[in-house]
Amino acid sequence: MDCFTPEQRSNNMRAIKSTATKAKLTLAKALWNLGYRYRKNNKTVFGKPDLTFKQLKIAIFVDSEFFHGKDWETRKKPLTNPEYWIKKIERNMQRDIEVNNYLESQNWKVLRFWSEQIEKNLEDCVAKIESEIISRQNQKSQF
Repeated sequence: MDCFTPEQRSNNMRAIKSTATKAKLTLAKALWNLGYRYRKNNKTVFGKPDLTFKQLKIAIFVDSEFFHGKDWETRKKPLTNPEYWIKKIERNMQRDIEVNNYLESQNWKVLRFWSEQIEKNLEDCVAKIESEIISRQNQKSQF
């Protein structure tokens, strides 16, 4: 049973961002300040990654822990409206796998980060992206 009225629940859900979250903006600004240019939420790339380097075929996703099921097997499941949330989160997890598989089959490098990973270890996340950019640039220059 939901503890909110339908109107309150609607307002709460409307306030949840899918783009321009704090973690996504933090990562994007860090890359931009290093001189990397990317596209945000590129609809032309399957799965609409948060950041893309299309010529290098690098897709970056920043996933929230709740909506993408971090530690799903051991995490405490939602208590309010569990039928809806469990189904939704498990579908999100399945979609993430489908997107990864498709992009990788098209020779894309998929990098996924948890929001808290970016907030706690931004430098490590940026270093991983930089490493992949350099690797892809080197591969491209060989041909």
